[in-house]
Amino acid sequence: MKRSNDISLGDAIRDFLSSYHLDEKLLEKQLMLSWEKVMGKMVSQHTTRLNISKKVLYIKVDSAALRNELSFAKENIRKALNSEVKSEVIREVVIN
Repeated sequence: MKRSNDISLGDAIRDFLSSYHLDEKLLEKQLMLSWEKVMGKMVSQHTTRLNISKKVLYIKVDSAALRNELSFAKENIRKALNSEVKSEVIREVVIN
C-alpha cells in the first residue's frame, strides 16, 4: 500500500542531488566521461586535460595541428557534448 508521503527512489536521489547542488557536478562529470565517445579515440588520445569551470570547457591537447582543427569546431563540440548529456552543461569551449 502506498502512502501519500511515499516518494520513489529516483525522485529521492534527484531531490538529494539538487538540495546539495551536486546535480550540476554530476552532469559535468558525465560530460567529461563522454569525451572519447563524442570526439573519437584519436582526439581523446591527444587530449591531455579536460576541465570545466563556470560553464566553460577547457581542453588541452598535445598537438598544434589538432588544436587548430578543434578551434574551428568549438561550437560543434559544445553542441555535441551538451546533446550527449541532454543538458546545457557548457556554454563555451576554450582550447589550449
